[in-house]
Amino acid sequence: MQILGIIPARYASTRFPAKALADIGGKTMIRRVYEQALQAGKLSKVVVATDDQRIMDHVLDFGGQAVMTSENHQSGTDRCYEALTKTDGHYDYVINIQGDEPFISPEPIDSLAQELNGVTELATLVKIIDQEDLLFNVNVPKAVLNIRNEVMYFSRQTIPYIRNHEAGEWLKNHVFYKHIGIYAYRSDVLEALTRLPVSTLEKAEALEQLRWLENGYAIKAVITNDDSHGVDTPEDLEKVSKKFL
Repeated sequence: MQILGIIPARYASTRFPAKALADIGGKTMIRRVYEQALQAGKLSKVVVATDDQRIMDHVLDFGGQAVMTSENHQSGTDRCYEALTKTDGHYDYVINIQGDEPFISPEPIDSLAQELNGVTELATLVKIIDQEDLLFNVNVPKAVLNIRNEVMYFSRQTIPYIRNHEAGEWLKNHVFYKHIGIYAYRSDVLEALTRLPVSTLEKAEALEQLRWLENGYAIKAVITNDDSHGVDTPEDLEKVSKKFL
């Protein structure tokens, strides 16, 4: 399988403008993400998909590969498809690697790639929740899986509801999964997704992946022990820097 790793990197950000170029221990955030992704052995190529010439120039300056994409994309999925069409070569799958996780491990990327067999339409990562504060945090999307480890639903709410048990006992009585937002798309499915209108469930939960489920696509869940450490604010950057540097 030929797998293209794409790192969407916008310049604008409401809470942290130009975060892709933020310095983290002598390297920019986007460079750190790129270099981590390069360590994933199952990726055939890694490119940055940006909408800003400053990010484009920076990636090329440190020897990376990048493509310029539209400023008008509403999601990373749309940006990934444009980047796929602008990247030389044939790719069976695309893996969307978040551009704000400077210390992402290559292992979960390879674990996700391992599931891409030509039949799988979509795949994503989940992690078992073991902390009560995460379980009831509406900013942490949860995933419910079927017996084939396909996602049945994503929600910001804590699902399923555990009847006849106090909330403090839920983790002892069921396995809950946190969704980690790295996606793999079969290339033909990626193209089809860009043509789908915003769905009712997506609007309700503000979770793009619900559009795919609502339109009948199967999403394979790959369970990982690695957690996500995204950077949305300068405060997040300070926290991850202290943790990893």
